[in-house]
Formats: sequence, structure tokens, C-alpha cells
Amino acid sequence: MNILIINGPNLNLLGTREPHIYGSQTLADIQNELTEKYPKASLTFFQSNHEGAIVDALQSTIGKDFHGIVINGGAFTHYSYAIRDAISMLTIPTIEVHISNIHLREEFRRHSVTSPVCVAQLSGFGSSGYSLAVEMLLNRKSSA
Repeated sequence: MNILIINGPNLNLLGTREPHIYGSQTLADIQNELTEKYPKASLTFFQSNHEGAIVDALQSTIGKDFHGIVINGGAFTHYSYAIRDAISMLTIPTIEVHISNIHLREEFRRHSVTSPVCVAQLSGFGSSGYSLAVEMLLNRKSSA
């Protein structure tokens, strides 16, 4: 099973960026953990601080052998209609992940413009949210 895992702005600074909110794991730590935990899945990792690059990554799955997407859009979650539209045109399931519980944070973080076009949103599970999302996609594929 091929899964694309997308991380948006500032997630390249995990481990040093507000560790009291986002934890001490780096993005590389999370990627290594996922690769080790799911050796039979083909995981492709992408991170960008640029909205258009994320749209390009989403569109790159069209017509390819991808079975799902996990996306932590960072701040783009709250206002990027371009990313929302890119997700909505896909025919594969997308799961939105947030390390912190966005519903317990600042008011502007509580609304996601992308979650209505995703099959699920996982928020507040720390870096384990990525594993939960991969599990959901794997189980979804095996039950299909």
C-alpha cells in the first residue's frame, strides 16, 4: 500500500518548535518510526512551507498508485482553500492529522477548512496521530 504523508509549514522544526505543545520528536524521528512500524507499506514523505508545493504534491498522486494520504497542513489547515480543493478532487482517502488538540487552542486554530473533504481528522494524539492515520488507511484498504 502506497501512502503519501504531507507536512506543512513549520513542521520541519519539530523537536525545537514549542516542545511543550508539539513534543520533542523531530519530523525525521516520526518518519523513521513510521517506516519501522509499517515495513510493508510504501510511505512517501513530503514537507513544505509553501502552499503551492503542497498542492503540487497532492496533485502528483492523481493517476499514480497511491492508496491514501495523511496530511498535517499546519497553519494552512485553517485557511487554505487551494489545499482543500486539491484534496477534494482526489479519489483516494485523506486523513488530516494534528499533533496538538487544535480544538483546545486559540480560536483561529479550531476551524479547519480541509477537514470536510477528509475521511477523518485526528487531533491531540501527539505524534501517534500519524500512526493512527496510517492504521486507518491500512485497515480501510484491507476491508475494501
